[in-house]
Amino acid sequence: MQQIINFLIKNKHFLLFLLLLFLSLIFTIQSHSYHKSKFISSTNFFSGGLYGWQNSTSVYFGLKGENERLLEENENLRNQLSVLLGLKPTDIIKTDTLSFDKPYTFTKARVIKNDYSKTDNYILIDKGENDSIFPDMGVITDKGIIGIVENTSKNYSRIISILNSNSRINAGLKKSNQYGSLVWNGKDPNIVQLETIPRQAILKEGDTIITHGRSTIFPRGIGIGTIASYKLNQNKSYYLIDIKLFNDMSDIGFVYTIKSRDIEEIKSLED
Repeated sequence: MQQIINFLIKNKHFLLFLLLLFLSLIFTIQSHSYHKSKFISSTNFFSGGLYGWQNSTSVYFGLKGENERLLEENENLRNQLSVLLGLKPTDIIKTDTLSFDKPYTFTKARVIKNDYSKTDNYILIDKGENDSIFPDMGVITDKGIIGIVENTSKNYSRIISILNSNSRINAGLKKSNQYGSLVWNGKDPNIVQLETIPRQAILKEGDTIITHGRSTIFPRGIGIGTIASYKLNQNKSYYLIDIKLFNDMSDIGFVYTIKSRDIEEIKSLED
């Protein structure tokens, strides 16, 4: 307390000057409309900037919730869209999609570990058996495929990435019914290879490669990438094609798993 008193006594002239300056500014602003308007404008500018900063901060920290909402909306839209697979164009107009069984079910999940620099890479997601996710389910993003579920626990699943030497996925040209096996040579994480496309196929760089629906894992039409280059094999009977992936495999945040409604029935017939 004594220190405060000593400070006031020591600086009494300066503090008196500040008080008088403050009072003079108040009287000047109140008695002159021009100064008053300028003061109000300055105050509005400062408060507007402050509120703008506060709003930007709130929007930034709200992005996580917004992303979750968008993912749930995309999940619902994918599930509703999947009921149209296999319908004739004339049926779509008169079909209530909510009244039909869905051939595929999509479930969103978050990636919690993603390998892409090894020869055999795996991805770990935060959904498992409790969320009806099981082995042999396809996994995609909004851009394209990323792998197939290999193992599951109650709350987690491990995915064989397409950047894995053991990965084999049916894929082919979007513009034709010719298809082959999608593999990875272990070199560039942005480039995978498509094998056994017959030499009769008409190819050009930039052509789109998609899943061809030759299994119960992926429906036809899921994007993979575009042709970066191609050449015939030694026997001149098949093409060896490099595919530039749609996905950046080093930056995978959220994914969707795909479950086929008829997978058990098809497996029982195959067995």
